[in-house]
Amino acid sequence: MPNQQKKIIFCTAGVLSFVCALGVVTALGTPVWIKATILCKTGALLVNASGKELDKFMGEMQYGLFHGEGVRQCGLGARPFRFSFFPDLLQAIPVSIHVNVILFSTILIVLTMVGTAFFMYNAFGKPFETLHGPLGLYLLTFISGSCGCLVMVLFASEVKIHHLSEKIANFKEGTYAYKTQSEKYTTSFWVIFICFFVHFLNGLLIRLAGFQFPFANSKDTETTNVAADLMY
Repeated sequence: MPNQQKKIIFCTAGVLSFVCALGVVTALGTPVWIKATILCKTGALLVNASGKELDKFMGEMQYGLFHGEGVRQCGLGARPFRFSFFPDLLQAIPVSIHVNVILFSTILIVLTMVGTAFFMYNAFGKPFETLHGPLGLYLLTFISGSCGCLVMVLFASEVKIHHLSEKIANFKEGTYAYKTQSEKYTTSFWVIFICFFVHFLNGLLIRLAGFQFPFANSKDTETTNVAADLMY
């Protein structure tokens, strides 16, 4: 493939990686990972509410990895509230999972920025066959994509398996008990998903630039050697 086309491909991959890194940085600090509706179960049971009457007992919240806000309703009007995960909710949430989500998000940002530098170096520099070359690009792309996947899996397990929204809604609520009615992933979570997809796309762009996947050459060589041995 002509050098000019390789430059265009690597520049495209580098720009995608850079935009991806900025997106993850933004996602990390914004409280728009989950939007949930919460039902005041205690109040609804007391008055035996049903149908449209449940709207008076339905609140909502949205949150990210560090803070969030919402409105509780238990038949007596809306009660806005704000919360921070650190240090307010440390006793209520699965701390190890939550910290790992933040950790892998940070690693994803760092690796994506390093990947951006590597792509630009391969486009305009003179890479050699080490970690600065195609092998390094494949490695960084794979590890970054894996980090993005881990962030989504860990956060989804924290929300669905450990009932994060319900624990937040019931934190320091001695009188009323709240139950999660619905949850949906919002902007920041899908930014991580797009970033994961971008790293998969970058792997294809590296291949499109004419570089074989790692170890493909060694396997071909091994097959050739085996065939040659059988001929003797």
